[in-house]
Parts: sequence; C-alpha cells; structure tokens
Amino acid sequence: MSMPKFGYSAEIEGPVARALGKERRISPKQAMEVCRAIRGMSLDEAKEYLEAVQQKKRAVPILRHRKKVAHRGPKGSGQYPVKAAREILKVLKNAEANAIYKGLDVEKLKVVHASAYKGTSIPGFIPRAFGRSSPAISPLTNIEIILKG
Repeated sequence: MSMPKFGYSAEIEGPVARALGKERRISPKQAMEVCRAIRGMSLDEAKEYLEAVQQKKRAVPILRHRKKVAHRGPKGSGQYPVKAAREILKVLKNAEANAIYKGLDVEKLKVVHASAYKGTSIPGFIPRAFGRSSPAISPLTNIEIILKG
C-alpha cells in the first residue's frame, strides 16, 4: 500500500517559503475562514492577528457558513476560532523558519497563499439510548501556507 502524495494547490514563481500542516485536529470550516482572513497580510500582521484571535481580542469574519452566527466587530458575523488560529499560527511560524533558512528577508514577507481543506476522517461512535449508537466522524484538516518576499 503506497502512501498518499501531498503537494501544494498553488504554484507560485520566485523565491518562496512554504509550510504544510497535515492532518491537524481542527474544524475545516473554521480553518478555511482563518486562512481567508490572513491571506494577503504581511507576516508580522498575520502573526499579530492570529495571537489576537486566540486571546479573543479580534474576531474572524465568517463569510460562508454563517447562519445563526453573532455579529462581532464592524465586518458583520464573526467568531473566535481559538484552536484553528493556534494550529495555523504554528504552520505560519514553520513557514517563517523555512524563509529564514532559505535566506529570504523576513521583514518583506507576505502571505500569498493560505488554504485549508478537509483531510481524512476518524470514524467513531457515540452511545445512544436503548443500546444503540450513532456515528461520530472527526474530520482532520490540511493547511498550506506560502510566503513570498
């Protein structure tokens, strides 16, 4: 049985630093919204933003699945996905370390590509009444971040 091959969904020319977080135990929906929020930011700005989300100081705008989501801040409906922000910050710091190793100027780096998509699922069961059970499927998330100077 061969291992699945992982690659990046974006091809960007020039000197870039990339990082891939595979099979993280976070919600794919929330991870997609966090990645959409940091895309286009500078590296320092994105790190500050993710740390503020973890401390519940700044909200992440929810643009896609936003039924019954409260309004937080001036941009409309938003949430504080703390766990997703923590995992994406780890991948962002990994990309920064890769940029330092490659000799890129860290002050000029921008997040040109940030995406999250559903990975494999962990099957499980929840016990129910009368000796029955219901499936409980935990999705895993893959995160891609590409920095360019």
